[in-house]
Amino acid sequence: MQIEIKIDPSCTEPKLIVLTDSMTDEITSLVKRLSDNTPQILTGTLDETVVLLDQDDILLIYAQSGKVYAKANGKSYLLKLRLYELEDRLDKNSFVRISNSEIINLKKVKGFDLSLSGTICVTLSDSSTTYVSRRYVSHLKTVLGI
Repeated sequence: MQIEIKIDPSCTEPKLIVLTDSMTDEITSLVKRLSDNTPQILTGTLDETVVLLDQDDILLIYAQSGKVYAKANGKSYLLKLRLYELEDRLDKNSFVRISNSEIINLKKVKGFDLSLSGTICVTLSDSSTTYVSRRYVSHLKTVLGI
């Protein structure tokens, strides 16, 4: 993909033009990201206190007993959103779904153990481990380029 930026002092509002021979999934995704007005702020509840969560601090997000939690700064915060809603709000370059009940922050991963048959063991920066479900192994390998 080629990117070209032109500076024009007479331009009062930014204008984006996409030139292409056909509509591809990449272009559709790009247009969606550029036009998306969904707030990127996440809030969690801890001891009846609402806390703003910085995406860079989140280790993983998981569902347990019908509720969704974000593990950040050594604590688990209760979230109001469902996992599929969080996938839309989270940075696609940092967060990846690894099972029906977990999303991990790739920036907080120490390593991946591929020696297990059919799954991947993920070691996070706090030395905890989690596993990629078989259903999401190929997706994670694609994201990682392996």
